[in-house]
Amino acid sequence: MATVTRVPFISSSITFGQCTNKCSQVASSIPLLTKLSFPESSSLAYHSRYFSSSIVTKRSRKCCSRRAGVVTIVSMADLSKSTVLVTGAGGRTGQIVYKKLKERSDHYVARGLVRTEESKGNIGGADDVLVGDIREVDSIIPAIQGIDALVILTSAVPKMKPDFDPSQGGRPEFYFEDGAYPEQVDWIGQKNQIDAAKAAGVKQIVLVGSMGATNPNHPLNSLGNGNILVCNLFLFGKERRSSTWLDSGIPYTIIRAGGLQDKEGGIRELIVGKDDELLQTETRTIARADVAEVCIQALQFEEAKFKAFDLASKPEGTGTPTKDFKALFSQITTRF
Repeated sequence: MATVTRVPFISSSITFGQCTNKCSQVASSIPLLTKLSFPESSSLAYHSRYFSSSIVTKRSRKCCSRRAGVVTIVSMADLSKSTVLVTGAGGRTGQIVYKKLKERSDHYVARGLVRTEESKGNIGGADDVLVGDIREVDSIIPAIQGIDALVILTSAVPKMKPDFDPSQGGRPEFYFEDGAYPEQVDWIGQKNQIDAAKAAGVKQIVLVGSMGATNPNHPLNSLGNGNILVCNLFLFGKERRSSTWLDSGIPYTIIRAGGLQDKEGGIRELIVGKDDELLQTETRTIARADVAEVCIQALQFEEAKFKAFDLASKPEGTGTPTKDFKALFSQITTRF
């Protein structure tokens, strides 16, 4: 049996003279691999716009420096892993997906995208979490370059008006900040991600949305006059399928989740449906942790590709907790 030596690849936007540890000393004794190139979709390469040099060394495990760019270390052992970017990694569901991927480091190289430095700090501030604005496609290219799969968990989030007094009764009012309406985040922002993924050669996209898009009078559409579910419908509904998804050519999985709950996952039977049929039943909710697990499982099975489905769960203690995700995905026949 052939033996593969673990040799790290170090790609950086800095020069060796800037590196503050032994990387520069080791590199000085090794010829630059200037003639090596990798496909831009490979996990070994980033776009040359952001990374300018590559070296190979047997001694250095890490490269530490003060830098404006990003340092990426990829070993030969990582060749069998899938690099997955989670956008919206600072959100409640996005954090769970990102952490689950990190916990499964024998199979995945996790990467996160958040909108602010504050969000990055909230999830640990690791180097594999990048800051970018999905409304500006150029700002997300560094995060998307080199990944194998993209999990989209970005969403416009309404805010409650500060003058609401619950002691006075009535319902709170909500608003969206300028530039953060569903049309800009859920439509333009997510379309930017799909377009960038196509350009980078990404192999699969998993997108999480919400049930209820078939009903324009759904209460969620009235929050801040944002028509949030209408934007969901146009993004991955039948109305836009030819221009957004089919034309992208990228295998996709579209998950329309029911009401999200902050509860433990893995202890309920999951249910799939279509066209908001589940909203007419008593099984209309699902734990965020279960949605996160379905996102990751969708990366593993061919049965999940080119599928779109509603997702909810039975109440805890009812039914059998879902463990066979291949069987779950095999139930789905709808493409949009």
